[in-house]
Amino acid sequence: MGKLYLEKNVYTATIERLQKVFSEDVAVYLSCSGGKDSSVMVQLANEIAREKGRTFDVLFIDLEGNYAYTIDHIYELKALSQVRQFYWVCLPIVLRNAVSQLKTHWLCWDKRQKDLWIRPMPAECINEDNYLTEYGWDWFVKGMQFETFIIAFAEWYQKKHQKEVMCGVGIRSNESFNRFRTIISLRKTTWHGIPWTTLLRTKDDLPVYNFYPIYDWQTRDIWIAVSQFDLKYNKLYELFYKAGVSIHDARICQPYGDDQRKSLDQFKAIEPYTWSKVLVRTGGANFGNIYAKSLALAHMQLKKPAGLSWQEYTVYLLESIGTVNVILMLHYAQKIKRFIRWYERKGISIPDYAPQYLEAQKQIPSWRRCAKMILKNDYYGRSLSFAQTKQDDRELQQMLELTGKYDYGRID
Repeated sequence: MGKLYLEKNVYTATIERLQKVFSEDVAVYLSCSGGKDSSVMVQLANEIAREKGRTFDVLFIDLEGNYAYTIDHIYELKALSQVRQFYWVCLPIVLRNAVSQLKTHWLCWDKRQKDLWIRPMPAECINEDNYLTEYGWDWFVKGMQFETFIIAFAEWYQKKHQKEVMCGVGIRSNESFNRFRTIISLRKTTWHGIPWTTLLRTKDDLPVYNFYPIYDWQTRDIWIAVSQFDLKYNKLYELFYKAGVSIHDARICQPYGDDQRKSLDQFKAIEPYTWSKVLVRTGGANFGNIYAKSLALAHMQLKKPAGLSWQEYTVYLLESIGTVNVILMLHYAQKIKRFIRWYERKGISIPDYAPQYLEAQKQIPSWRRCAKMILKNDYYGRSLSFAQTKQDDRELQQMLELTGKYDYGRID
C-alpha cells in the first residue's frame, strides 16, 4: 500500500494540532534546541497561543558547545510575545561524545574546568549556583544524563502546575526510524487517543504528554514555512549551505553526537573563534573534524590490520585505550567477558568473524562484533545486545570525576 495523505497540507495540520492543545486546560511547555525544527514549532505555537490568549513556557538546555549563531537565535525566541518563562538551563549534564574513543562522554558547564569553557555562561541561566535556591530543583544531581534530566524536569513541571502537562517536541518522523516508531506505535498511551502524542509520565493522576506538532513535515517544509511566513531562523544554516552542507545533513545541536559530527569539519570555517575553544574543551574534536566522514567514524565498513585476527585486534584496541583511560578499558573488557561467557554457557565458541548479515542481526557472536563495539564508541555495549545499566552509569560518573583531575580526554 502506498503513502496515505490527509486532504490538507502539513502546515494546516500543524495549526489544527496547536489549536487543539491550546484550547484545553493544560500546562504547556516546548522543548527547544535552537535548530530549525524546534524554532518553527515554537514560533507557530506563539501565533496560536496569541490567538487563544494563552502563554507557554520554553525549556532550552544549553550544552555549552553551541555555535554563537545558535545562542543569538535563542535570544530571538526568548523574546516571543507569548513566552511566559524561558528555562535556560546551564547545568553540568553528561553529554555524548562520539568523536573520541578515549572520552565517550563529557560534562558540560563543569565548574572544575571553568577556565576552559567554550563560551561564557549567560547571566540569566539556571546554573549550579541557583538551581536549588531559586528554583527548588532538589531532584537535580551533578552529572545527570540528558535523558534523565528531561524526565525529571517534566515531573517537576507537572508538580508545579498541578494539571495535565503537554510538552511540545519538534521531531520529524522522516529523520530517523526511531522517531517514526514513536509516532506510529500502537502500544503507547496517547492524549485523547491522538496519535501525535505520547504519554511520558503519570503522577498523581495528572500525566505528562509529549506532543509532536510537526512530525509529518519534511526538511523542505521547514524552509518553505520560514520563507512564506517570514519566521526567524538560525543564521548558521545559511553558512552551512554556503559551505556545501546539504540541508538534510546540517545539524546545530552540540556537534559531537553521532549524527551531528557529520558537520563538525565545518566548525572551524564557520566559527574559528569558537573552534579554538572546542579543541581544548572536547576530546577528539579535531579527530572528528578530520575523520567524521571517513570509514574511521562512519562505520560503513570495518577493517583491521592485515597481520591480526579480530580477536587480536580487539585486545590491541583495549590495550591502546588502557594506556590513557584504564577505567574505560576495564569497562569494555568486562562487557566482552560477559558476552563470551554467556555464549560459552550455551556451548557456543566465539568465532573470529561470521557472516556480516548475521552479525548485524545479532544472531551470532564473533570477535569482530567485539572490535566493532569499541570502534563505534559503543559505551553501553548495545552492539553486543547489552542494555544501559546502573553499573555503566557509575563507571561513567567515575570517569567524569577523573576528567576534572587528569584531563585524559583532550587527546586527538
